[in-house]
Amino acid sequence: MTLVNGHPAESVDALDRGLAYGDGVFRTLRTEAGQPLWWRDQYAKLAADCEALMLACPDEALLRTEVCRVAAAGEGVAKIMITRGAGARGYALPVGEACTRIVLSAPLPEHAQAPADITARWCTLRLARQPRLAGIKHLNRLENVLARAEWDDPAIFEGLLCDDSGAVVGGVMSNLVIAKAGELFTPDLGQCGVAGVARTRLLRAMERRGIPLRIGRLLPDAILAADEVMLCNSVIGVRRVGRLDDVTWTPAGWTPILNDALYEDVD
Repeated sequence: MTLVNGHPAESVDALDRGLAYGDGVFRTLRTEAGQPLWWRDQYAKLAADCEALMLACPDEALLRTEVCRVAAAGEGVAKIMITRGAGARGYALPVGEACTRIVLSAPLPEHAQAPADITARWCTLRLARQPRLAGIKHLNRLENVLARAEWDDPAIFEGLLCDDSGAVVGGVMSNLVIAKAGELFTPDLGQCGVAGVARTRLLRAMERRGIPLRIGRLLPDAILAADEVMLCNSVIGVRRVGRLDDVTWTPAGWTPILNDALYEDVD
């Protein structure tokens, strides 16, 4: 089911700025038994991204009700998109136009139930650095589309992306965490990339547990020298990278720890 501004629909206005310019934000979240997983974190991130782009964020209770309306009875995925709505041509922000609110659902994707150990590759595409948009899950995801088009081998689960300075940012659809010598590290997303809810929850959980999870600039050599390489997002949880191109790793014990931490305060 798809709801557009609260009504069942399968289309939006052809002049919608989300379509014309990618002018909007979105969240993709897991649902269980018709309820959104990690709702407080998901809504908080949506609201923060809306504020960053000067979009009016929908009321929390209204949005949760709509997510529950479209959610499957079992496990599934819900997607929320907020655009600036329909407007006249041109980049100038429209005056007095209402945002478009889209809520839709889909079955749990196959990759959400993939083996715990995954195969990844380095992408050749380099992410542009734009601090104004860094961390925001905005609708313009052409870099991710082009990066994902670099492979069609079903055995490859994910691609790792660097920015134009050579720093590792994360996966095409995931955030990155590595373990080295008893410490955890995740890339600094102050220049580009998406700060996902799973990453936020891991940062909070590790602080609560007293386990260092450091944010900083990571280069490819640091990834290759890691004891364990992990990827996370709200749909797949935490997955261990068993192979990255020609490099392989054996388990170092961190993946189950992070998965437990990820789900310890479910709401």
